[in-house]
Amino acid sequence: ARRGARVLGIDNSVKQLETARRLQAVHGLHFPLIHGTAEAVELPDAGFDFAISEYGAAIWCDPYKWIPEAARLLRPGGRLVFLGNSPLFMLCTPDYEDLPPSNRLLRPYFGMHRFEWPDSPGVEFHLTHGDMMRLLRRSGLEVLDLIEIRPPASDDIRFSIPNDWARRWPAEEVWIADRR
Repeated sequence: ARRGARVLGIDNSVKQLETARRLQAVHGLHFPLIHGTAEAVELPDAGFDFAISEYGAAIWCDPYKWIPEAARLLRPGGRLVFLGNSPLFMLCTPDYEDLPPSNRLLRPYFGMHRFEWPDSPGVEFHLTHGDMMRLLRRSGLEVLDLIEIRPPASDDIRFSIPNDWARRWPAEEVWIADRR
């Protein structure tokens, strides 16, 4: 926004929007914030050059709904970037969030989509790499990169995922795709 971009934020959580407004005030930035879901955005087609989700829609919205919606909102040549958990991390994550990821597979890879956790009211969505590639292409997006995040070797930096696990296997990944 400081460099002249017209920025808009959307979130389905009133609390997250309150936090965003507070941070806007702290940093002297002001742009529209919309209460809504990324699965159905009430804005015209092809109105954006860039869309990003750092977790958010990338895990809390159904990818079969939010990715085609993001593609609809992007102009040709527009870019979609999103960060979320890797499929491998999801396969190794126990059913209870307070437990660290396992060193073995705990659930099947094929058929991944909707994850409901016994100790949490929330639902997460995660797809296999093949399913994600097909969905992005069907939605009119061309994948430019898939970056599997690996933390640095320094023990000074702590992640929510144990460093020794995330240094051996990707726990997070970033997808980058352009609208055709």
